[in-house]
Amino acid sequence: MRRLVTALEELQLDRPACIAIGSFDGVHVGHQAILREMTEHAHATGQAAIVITFYPHPSVVLRGRRPSFYLSTPEDRSEQLLALGMDAVVNHPFNQEVASIRAADFVTRLLELARLRELWCGEDFSLGHKREGTVTFLQAEGARRGFTVHVTAPQLMDGEPVSSTRIRQTLRDGAVDQAARFLGRPFSLPGVVVDGDKRGRGLGYPTANLAVGEELAIPANGVYVCRAHIPSGLYAAVTSIGVRPTFENQENKLTVEAFLLDFSGDLYGQPMRLDFIDRLRPELKFSGSEPLRAQIEQDIEAARYILRRL
Repeated sequence: MRRLVTALEELQLDRPACIAIGSFDGVHVGHQAILREMTEHAHATGQAAIVITFYPHPSVVLRGRRPSFYLSTPEDRSEQLLALGMDAVVNHPFNQEVASIRAADFVTRLLELARLRELWCGEDFSLGHKREGTVTFLQAEGARRGFTVHVTAPQLMDGEPVSSTRIRQTLRDGAVDQAARFLGRPFSLPGVVVDGDKRGRGLGYPTANLAVGEELAIPANGVYVCRAHIPSGLYAAVTSIGVRPTFENQENKLTVEAFLLDFSGDLYGQPMRLDFIDRLRPELKFSGSEPLRAQIEQDIEAARYILRRL
């Protein structure tokens, strides 16, 4: 089956289902552990493995959460979930109407439209209006209506649970290597290359200025070792995130600029994805172009060294 849908009505399952519900932002190692266990169990028992997730994030709709926090786009998240072996991913739009559905009514929809037999969730899971569908509530509903609730323990790293919130903090700290541990892969930032002010070209290091969605989390200002995915291939890159303090930047506008090593060509208008491997240094203000150029040369050598050791 392996498909992506946007509503429970589109599932039309031919067998009962094991279902996990949540935001699954970033699809980190904690999510992966739960979903792999659920998928293996579902397929071993002749059931479908289904994930139901939402966009926008409920906190955006209910609490007006400010942007720049998503760890992945909805498209990337769906691909990552399907890659775990899900039979279907329901990427359901979230709005006030969905938020107002009572927990018992949501369970009814799961039973009728998704053939719910087993619900898999974490210890702090809840669903429905005002989060009234707690684990205790769902276990009672399951006993009454014929489904079971599997409660899974959180995945721990360094003695603490792995969570999307924890990963966002590592990015705010610039600790992209730590974020990669929690994600099980490098943090990835997709975008489109747009025209910039060509400061890098003037220094002898032409950079690709990446326009990214304002809703996406971005690592702290600084210089990073990356791998850049472009249509023509994969390249090592040194990426600068910040406001370019060495030059006048009256708008104080944040930029994401990548210098692709051993690449020449025009990238304007092309998609690019940056995988963040490590942080080289914080953003610095230099006295002029020559000290900055010398530092860029050091950054490039450091990046090559780090990537050779991987």
